Amino acid sequence: MEKTLIFGHKNPDTDTICSAIAYADLKTSLGFEVEPVRLGTISGETQFALDHFQVKAPRLVETVANETDSVILVDHNERQQSVSDIDKVRVLEVIDHHRIANFETSHPLYYRAEPVGCTATILNKLFKENNVQIRKEIAGLMVSAIISDTLLLKSPTCTEQDVAAARELAEIAGINLESYGLELLKAGADLSGKTIAELISLDAKEFQMGSSKVEIAQVNAVDTNDILVRQPELEAALTTIIADKGLDLFVFVVTDILNNDSVALALGGSTQAVEQAYNVKLVDNKAVLKGVVSRKSQIVPVLTEVFNKN
Repeated sequence: MEKTLIFGHKNPDTDTICSAIAYADLKTSLGFEVEPVRLGTISGETQFALDHFQVKAPRLVETVANETDSVILVDHNERQQSVSDIDKVRVLEVIDHHRIANFETSHPLYYRAEPVGCTATILNKLFKENNVQIRKEIAGLMVSAIISDTLLLKSPTCTEQDVAAARELAEIAGINLESYGLELLKAGADLSGKTIAELISLDAKEFQMGSSKVEIAQVNAVDTNDILVRQPELEAALTTIIADKGLDLFVFVVTDILNNDSVALALGGSTQAVEQAYNVKLVDNKAVLKGVVSRKSQIVPVLTEVFNKN
């Protein structure tokens, strides 16, 4: 039986990596031959979780069709966010918590999408549905994913299901949810050693909004000024990316994990969409987005609506 590869989106975050590992663990226990892989660099936050629970990072791949005919997607479905040769393999399953866009398959598939804060919350249900006990280290990675995606259960994307799953998994993992969660988020917010290119690509996703191409990158920080002090360098790099990819808008979002606000740095020909979406005025290409912390629920849908109207 040929091995199936399991992976999340490019520029992987903690949910992407941890959910790929967790789902591979579940599928293996059910008798399937699978391997979790990754499409990008491991972030500091994710590495903190992997180190804490002593789990090895999945290997990096650039293409998959040279290795397998079948794949399983976690934490994404949009083709531009996936592996470059996704059109050359069969997608067997998708486990996701995002919008569904730019996605179609030639064969029927198992598709599990739920409006929860994290893919790992769905996986927690799948372990139960299949009567498979979650191992301590896997539970640790899963609760790390939930902490990351919901900003320690404070994001508007967080549901009661996420809260319940996080508490269950923290108990299995043997951690204090609050103290471990804060350590994890601080590890992710330490960006002092990152280059400009790394900052921009750390957690960047490309979206089709109406007829426009939009890229949104997001980083977490304890102090947003630690990042924005490098604005001239950021703008130079973003301008190059906009030209290279033919983007209409690039929004670089710096989220304050302590105050739960964000600062948006917007460049491109359609920056007025940001002003329109949030009723703000960009000054020096920046604007404070009060109470905005979630790209999934507070940025992508709002901007998409604006682009669809224009």
